[in-house]
Amino acid sequence: MTQRADVVVVGGGQSGLAAGYHLRRLGVDFVVLDAQSAPGGAWQHTWDSLRLFSPAAHSSLPGRLMPAQQGETYPDAGHVVDYLADYEKRYDLPVQHGVQAEAVRRDGGRLLVEADSGSWRARAVISATGTWSRPFVPAVPGRDVFTGRQLHTVNYRSPRDFAGQHVVVVGGGNSGAQIAADLALHGDAAVTWATRRPPRFLPDDIDGRILFDVATARRRALDAGRSDTGGVASLGDIVAVPPVRAARDAGLLHAKPMFTRLTATGVQWADGSRSDADAIIWCTGFRPALAHLAPLGLRGPRGHIPTAGTRAVAEPRLHLLGYGDWTGPASATLIGVGRPARDAVRDIAQLLSS
Repeated sequence: MTQRADVVVVGGGQSGLAAGYHLRRLGVDFVVLDAQSAPGGAWQHTWDSLRLFSPAAHSSLPGRLMPAQQGETYPDAGHVVDYLADYEKRYDLPVQHGVQAEAVRRDGGRLLVEADSGSWRARAVISATGTWSRPFVPAVPGRDVFTGRQLHTVNYRSPRDFAGQHVVVVGGGNSGAQIAADLALHGDAAVTWATRRPPRFLPDDIDGRILFDVATARRRALDAGRSDTGGVASLGDIVAVPPVRAARDAGLLHAKPMFTRLTATGVQWADGSRSDADAIIWCTGFRPALAHLAPLGLRGPRGHIPTAGTRAVAEPRLHLLGYGDWTGPASATLIGVGRPARDAVRDIAQLLSS
């Protein structure tokens, strides 16, 4: 059976909920299709010790401040899940959980969203599927011969799973630093941290509040035709959240240059030396989860869909939300997604009225 809605939002994590808030405020007929079986988006699947980069009040979606977590300056993932579940309920957002959107196609004057539970015909679609479901692992030589355990950030949960093992953590970003610190501080594991370039820690007094302001200033400068300020990347790569700071100050976070290949029993370094390893944790990032949009034929360089703001250039009935700076400054963050969500919904409201 094919149902109808003016707007279909694909994805019920933080970006989908932010869009839903603004759609609800404007009285638009909409539905949110979410592949997750429960509220909370990807935050339900993170590692146990993960912390936000910002205090709760600076990690909020539009309309509702995140309450502080007792005893914590930087809330953990469980607190975020509770906040998103409450947000969805508070604004009575029509989220259908456990519904996997499989394809979006043009269907005359509408877009047809095909899901595993049926189809929806919509006048506009907001894609907010994020990146968590598309972990990226680089094509390092020897990946297929290593006999130990290989996992990505998405599969890591706790240092208890690696007691007594030698673990190589790969990646010089926040996930790599946090997981290396978690293993070094709380586990009974030997840890080697491998990065492609020396890690760049941001100053200890910088957190997500400042990063959001910097990202926004960069976007405004580019939109005004001014020179690129470099944005967040000009400051560093790693936010020194308390566990990372503790491991760094204790001398436990020493990065080695990236190894050149994996062997059957470990890794080989550029000088030819080898190190045995029981596990490799690839903290090497993600790619946008856009397979459902493939029938529209919109993909451009680097797998991105060219956009003007959040609107797809070649399909104005489609908006992309929360995939990174190319869909709005800091739009992959809780506090950053509010503005592009508002702008996307305003644009859609104009489309519907015409």
